[in-house]
Amino acid sequence: MLALHYQNDVLHADGRIRVGIDDDASRAALVDSAARLLAAARRSQWPIMHVRIAFRPDYGDLPRNIPIFRRTEAIGAVKDGEWGAEFYAPLSPLLPLDSPREFVLKHTSISAFRGTQLDQLLRQHGVGRVVVAGVATHSVVEGTVREAAELGYEVVVVADACAAAQRATHEASLASMALMAEVTTLAELAAANEKESS
Repeated sequence: MLALHYQNDVLHADGRIRVGIDDDASRAALVDSAARLLAAARRSQWPIMHVRIAFRPDYGDLPRNIPIFRRTEAIGAVKDGEWGAEFYAPLSPLLPLDSPREFVLKHTSISAFRGTQLDQLLRQHGVGRVVVAGVATHSVVEGTVREAAELGYEVVVVADACAAAQRATHEASLASMALMAEVTTLAELAAANEKESS
């Protein structure tokens, strides 16, 4: 499982970004789905890759050619070492990291594969199929899904554990990803896994 950008600045009510979750009901629904997905992954003993985005406090490592990152700097979001860049508590990795199947990766790009050990870790664990969830659907999720598909992974996107700034953007991104990945819901994924294990 790839759990992408479940961080304070993205999910917490006091966060600086809050992509697609400006209201409490949307936030609660997303967090509930993501928490249930993480719990299912742990029960199934899947490797879980928790990926966070974080930049140096001076943003010296920020890719300035990408408008969304320039906006990140302008609002002072996801500075490494600060609260906003930390994982959102209800969706955080098991800490201390006492599970041999949970990993924390940091990146400074759109795709979770860029500048990280993600591909290496997945291959070390014999992973051929990745289940992807995170925020935002149209940026880190879609960027990671596209690269995963190009690298030869079978990809599943859990739609209700993802969110974007606007519902239409979220839906458009899911439709785009459906060309290279299976787009499903948490309930559908659970039913499929139950059928496979019976």
